[in-house]
Amino acid sequence: MAHISVKDFSYRHASRRDFALRNITFEIEHGQKLLLLGASGSGKSTLLHAMAGLLGEDEGEHSGELVVNGVPGMVLQDPDSQVIAAKVGDDVAFGCENMGIEREEIWRRVPKALHRVGLDLALDHPTHALSGGQKQRLALAGVLAMGADIVLLDEPTANLDLEGVQEVVATVDQLDTTVIVVEHRVSTWIDHVDHVVVIGEDGVLAQGSPQQVLESQGRRLADAGVWVPGVDPELPPALQCPTHAPAILEARDLSVGWDTPLHRIDHFDLHEGYSTVISGANGTGKTTFMLTLAGLLPALGGEVRASAALSAGKSAKPHAWKSKDLARRIGYVFQDPEHQFVAKSVREEILVGLEGERAQRRADEVLEVLGLAKLAQANPFTLSGGQKRRLSVATVLIHSPKVVMLDEPTFGQDRNTFIALVTLLRELTEHGTTVCSITHDPLFQRALGDCEVTL
Repeated sequence: MAHISVKDFSYRHASRRDFALRNITFEIEHGQKLLLLGASGSGKSTLLHAMAGLLGEDEGEHSGELVVNGVPGMVLQDPDSQVIAAKVGDDVAFGCENMGIEREEIWRRVPKALHRVGLDLALDHPTHALSGGQKQRLALAGVLAMGADIVLLDEPTANLDLEGVQEVVATVDQLDTTVIVVEHRVSTWIDHVDHVVVIGEDGVLAQGSPQQVLESQGRRLADAGVWVPGVDPELPPALQCPTHAPAILEARDLSVGWDTPLHRIDHFDLHEGYSTVISGANGTGKTTFMLTLAGLLPALGGEVRASAALSAGKSAKPHAWKSKDLARRIGYVFQDPEHQFVAKSVREEILVGLEGERAQRRADEVLEVLGLAKLAQANPFTLSGGQKRRLSVATVLIHSPKVVMLDEPTFGQDRNTFIALVTLLRELTEHGTTVCSITHDPLFQRALGDCEVTL
């Protein structure tokens, strides 16, 4: 009997007219490692949630058949959002405790699960001291301790640096369970799975062994938005950032952090009209640094100063500006898109605080460019991860700020939406907007790393 059997399965969210999934059919055998592919918004994450039993009856309607002969456990994109407890052992035990498993059995399972994912740490090791890759392996240990024999991974490496990616892939490689991985970057997993299923708007586009699918369907799949190895998009290389370019924001003797300093930056200039990329390992303080530059977090020492053109009569210190003035000057796209959503529909979200025909026309333009026009009436929280990311970008761009800052802008993007996003950001710099991004994506860095900073 197949571990998971999907036959003509369709699903539609209650708040959306379009189907998240339509006529999906395939089977997964015991112990099989499967890579689930598809364009952004094709329903990959929705299908994983269906397999995990996480789609409530009041959230949408479905038809067809989906049978799971096993115990599923799910690991999500964001490492930090899945950490529950302050200590490693307690975190792994949390799920078992909620299942009502006997205490003695829980603490028999916990060290065994940690060993299976290669986290041979003391049970009282603090979870805040773990790297991103270790946190993902901790989440994996938690679902294994609960008895999962089907592991569902929803873009588990999207927010990780290279070392963290390698840790997670190597751990999954050693598992003897059934594994289903949703991931956009095919090259990360292609040598570690034995089956591929590609889904599209009208069902399964292709399925079979990785070699068979990519050799026979590679070009077609790339055109459909799949990241096919060896078929990288052709994008103009980054510009050379001249040292004499004027600074629109500058930092001097800057100490950044929340309670205690993480970094001290002696000298940093954000050059006007260019794209700057900030990179570095997980936990090095990239987000904290950019939040401070953007005026959203106070400096713990030193200062950030805006140019006269950016401050436009206000204080030279962005942190002193009112939120309305700040939004018009510096647009910030957070790492978690949902932190920015406040409206009931995509279109309303983009138009928050704006009125008039000009704003309406601008909204239509941004929706079309970012591939969200068909989703204008959808609830933002029903979008896929990649669609949410593009919506968060849209909510910033519609204000036409002089500076745009983006934290991991390409996670969840398929090949086509990646091209659209990179092209849009380059067009912004060509029209004088300054762009600053945090990324682990080398392709993004090659295209938009006019100026580079490594923390």
